[in-house]
Amino acid sequence: MLGFSLSLCVLILPAAVWVTCTGMVTDPYRITRSELDLENDDYSSHRDPTESDYTAQSQRARSRDGERGSQCLRCCDPGEEPPPPYPSPAFQFVPHINITILKGEKGHRGERGTYGKSGKSGSSGPRGPEGIKGHKGATGSPGEPCKTYYSAFSVGRKKALHSNDYYQTLIYDTEFVNLYKHFNMFSGKFYCYIPGVYYFSLNVHTWNQKETYLHLMKNEQELVVLYAQPSDRSIMQSQSLMLELEQNDEVWVRLFKGERENAIFSDDFDTYITFNGYLIKAKSDD
Repeated sequence: MLGFSLSLCVLILPAAVWVTCTGMVTDPYRITRSELDLENDDYSSHRDPTESDYTAQSQRARSRDGERGSQCLRCCDPGEEPPPPYPSPAFQFVPHINITILKGEKGHRGERGTYGKSGKSGSSGPRGPEGIKGHKGATGSPGEPCKTYYSAFSVGRKKALHSNDYYQTLIYDTEFVNLYKHFNMFSGKFYCYIPGVYYFSLNVHTWNQKETYLHLMKNEQELVVLYAQPSDRSIMQSQSLMLELEQNDEVWVRLFKGERENAIFSDDFDTYITFNGYLIKAKSDD
């Protein structure tokens, strides 16, 4: 009955009484301070009981139980030997605080702070490996067609010409090629409409026993001469050159004036005199 009463008190008493009841169940011969005070009133009036007082009282209780021929055991563990008496309480309370229940709710995010000063630029790193070749791009839209410039002429003369007291411009009566009419058949001059580099050539037939003396002119400037000395037989004589012309420049052939016997040969059936020119490269192609 004593063991059952002590076990029941564990269930209903508060935590402070739990220590006392546990000690009583562990050692049935230990008694509380209140029981010792009832037997010895001098202790309660003069001093607190010591551990030796509890031990002496427990021995007296054992001697009484021996006389009765009975021993108190725990009802839940039959046959278990009672533990030896403890010099101090069997359990000690250690305070434990659950930190998680003291943590507050998560606060709102604060405002963004100002940017700090830029750090110093580091040294350049090593060059990375060459990347993989990309895919071929799409075909682009067609561009504007390349504009090509043309200019060419080839003219001839079937009539002979003799010098007189003034310079004479060589006029032509046969037109072989004259693109865009850049060569004027009435003035005998080529007019430059497309600036660039041109090639010109002049071919004449000399007159026997007479001198042949002509100049290839650019505007009013004598550039090159076509010359043949008097001879017993007539020959074909030629001259050629390249010129860089600007727009509105003029190129033509001039017969020298008659200080000396000067002439070029031709007849009404064959063409002995020709003048040719064409554009090599336009200036706008640069």
